[in-house]
Amino acid sequence: MPPNVPVVIRLYYDFASSLCYVAHRVVERLLPETRRIGVEFEWTPLDLAALLNWRRGARVPADRIANVERVADELGVPLRIPERWLDSRAAMAIGLATSAPERAATWRERVFTAVFEEGVDPGEVPECLRLAQQIGLEVDEDRIEAGYDALELHTRTAADQEVTGVPTFMLGQWPFGGIHDERAMISILERFVERRSA
Repeated sequence: MPPNVPVVIRLYYDFASSLCYVAHRVVERLLPETRRIGVEFEWTPLDLAALLNWRRGARVPADRIANVERVADELGVPLRIPERWLDSRAAMAIGLATSAPERAATWRERVFTAVFEEGVDPGEVPECLRLAQQIGLEVDEDRIEAGYDALELHTRTAADQEVTGVPTFMLGQWPFGGIHDERAMISILERFVERRSA
């Protein structure tokens, strides 16, 4: 029986990460089971390039692309993998400027679909504002600037929590990185919930 109060698990992501798109699709498929066991995800963007000192626009190494292709194939998530590491800060800042959780979820879906299905580069604010307009999301410049500040804070917090990649599920103080099949993910989450309630 699920707990009366949902267990909230922070899920760090970056719109530039192909594995985060895969996780986005897998987590969608997990929703009936996560509701059953009483888990909610708090999707929290971070700037992976800043966290790991990666160069924006750099070509993604072939072995990293091959690894994402393998994971995506195993999990049944087709995608288009960008050849270069995209600058996703504007898209994440807009997401952070969106206070309503349901609107933020709609924004995540729009951006992930644009990048990994349509081949859109979200690196410029005007392009991101075009995507926002498509879903009826209005964001003013001041709130976008506040979103950049929040993104920096989330990135520093993730570093303090010893996050070294995305997606990362924060199971209490333990950063659990990567994405796995539904059975494995539910097993891990169930054990975490049981330990929390023990």
